[in-house]
Amino acid sequence: MDRRQQFLPLVLVLLLPVLCFQPCYGSSVTRRFRFNLEWKKVNRLCTTKRLLTVNGQFPGPTITVNEGDDVEIKVTNRVAKNTTIHWHGIKQKRTGWADGPAYVTQCPIGRGQSYTYKFTVAEQRGTLLWHAHYSWQRASVYGAFIINPRLPYPFIAPNRPIHAEIPIIFGELWDKEVDDFEATMLATGAGAAISVAYTINGFPGPLYPCSAKDTYTATVEYGKTYMLRVINAALGDELFFSIAKHTLTVVEVDAVYTKPFTTTAIMIAPGQTTTLLLTADQLPADPTATFVMAATPYVTSIFPFDNSTTMGYLKYNTTGTSGKDRTRDLSVKLPENLPKMEDTKFATTFTNKIKSLASSQYPCNVPKTIDRRVITTISLNLQDCPQNKTCTGYDGKMFMASMNNQSFLRPSTSILETHYRTGLGTGSSGFPERPLSKFDYTGGNASTMNTNMEFGSRVIVVPYGTKIEIVLQGTNLLAPENHPIHIHGHNFYVVGTGFGNFDESRDPKGYNLVDPPERNTVGVPMGGWAAIRIEADNPGVWFVHCHFEPHTSWGLATGFVVQDGPLPSQRLLPPPKDLPAC
Repeated sequence: MDRRQQFLPLVLVLLLPVLCFQPCYGSSVTRRFRFNLEWKKVNRLCTTKRLLTVNGQFPGPTITVNEGDDVEIKVTNRVAKNTTIHWHGIKQKRTGWADGPAYVTQCPIGRGQSYTYKFTVAEQRGTLLWHAHYSWQRASVYGAFIINPRLPYPFIAPNRPIHAEIPIIFGELWDKEVDDFEATMLATGAGAAISVAYTINGFPGPLYPCSAKDTYTATVEYGKTYMLRVINAALGDELFFSIAKHTLTVVEVDAVYTKPFTTTAIMIAPGQTTTLLLTADQLPADPTATFVMAATPYVTSIFPFDNSTTMGYLKYNTTGTSGKDRTRDLSVKLPENLPKMEDTKFATTFTNKIKSLASSQYPCNVPKTIDRRVITTISLNLQDCPQNKTCTGYDGKMFMASMNNQSFLRPSTSILETHYRTGLGTGSSGFPERPLSKFDYTGGNASTMNTNMEFGSRVIVVPYGTKIEIVLQGTNLLAPENHPIHIHGHNFYVVGTGFGNFDESRDPKGYNLVDPPERNTVGVPMGGWAAIRIEADNPGVWFVHCHFEPHTSWGLATGFVVQDGPLPSQRLLPPPKDLPAC
């Protein structure tokens, strides 16, 4: 089988449940899946690599369900490592036991053990993802999670039906097992390792060694419209993506409909999804009838990064080219509409265009007032090297990370189990809800400051129904950098962003409380801030963390605990009988 076509079965699987593109209807059912965590040998970049996979697939299998369905996914661990799986963006109403982050909502699934994740996809529809949530296993254990809507898509015109769906999942390849990278980084305080290649649907593309044959190709027909479900599953890089000579229409982000707008490219952070419409409206002059698609990193840091680009092809199904392998003849010129790696202006402009649909059918329920405001700094830190230890970070110290100078350590059992059995009161959280000291967070060079942190498992605790605003303030302690922050268990509204230091008396006056984007992962601008609002209506313990995996390992995280409400429907369900034990 042609390697470029190996992803075709996945496309067909996606299409089968949605052949009625004015989406399918009907009562909810229980969808059952089986995931087996196992090793798989994969030939990439001139060598055969051993990758951790689900069901031997890289990327992993697509989960396709309908809005309102009950879902049961039995995960069996067949390797000598612990694991968990997170269903990224699923709200998990009252089912925090199925959320997945290790030692936050569950203990890991050990070797030879199984755990069945059970939840309902209520009032959600669109493109999400699933991925491992233990150590750095997300490097290869990930896949698409598609929720078909009950009602017709609001962005489809009668004269522009969707002909097919095309998944575009970005990932990375590494030159050794990622667990070794994390272990070395944490043991020595070294800087984060970087990948050696980016991938589109598991394929690196012709710009990498031995990879011309490992190039993803999507086939389209002239004049027809396609839905691109774009997912960034990379461990540590925001990415630009474009297709040569084609315009893209954004219609959804993080499984929430948006006001449609056209763009020549997109910027997408790890953990984010963006659903696009593409009309195949170009008459190819090239006899190969093919256009380049490419993804390259958006660079906001002075630290080393994977300075490479993954490439695939959009191939028109024209007479005389079908069935011919013309890979070696195809262009490897990057699209002219692909932004440069440091194009912060494009990234900012693109992000600011994203608005909630805010229609009568899909209202924007942003809290207009708040009960509580939390302001937290997001920092990369240097920690003094412990006595009798050699550290290889900058200046003989250890690279770490923090929120309000608290570096998160996962406890020996899950926080959710502790909360369920003993309760976490609002006065016992310990997480500081304001910066411990005020300074010019984003100005100057703060590398001479004392950036030592406190370590622990401190969390934010709020009563059920609290309307909370969290201001995520970037810092320049080591270097300014974008940080994609993901909050489990809730969507939130990005009511404001800006560069520099957040001004509590001035900046809220400029908030968008009409149609702010609704997301589950927000990119905090380099050297700036983002303000998000949440109605805490989902009881449980929810992880809050940077979706750059090295930053999470360093402790750029906390927990968000929502206490039970007064009604039975507002209380966390009991733990399942097969919940793994620590």
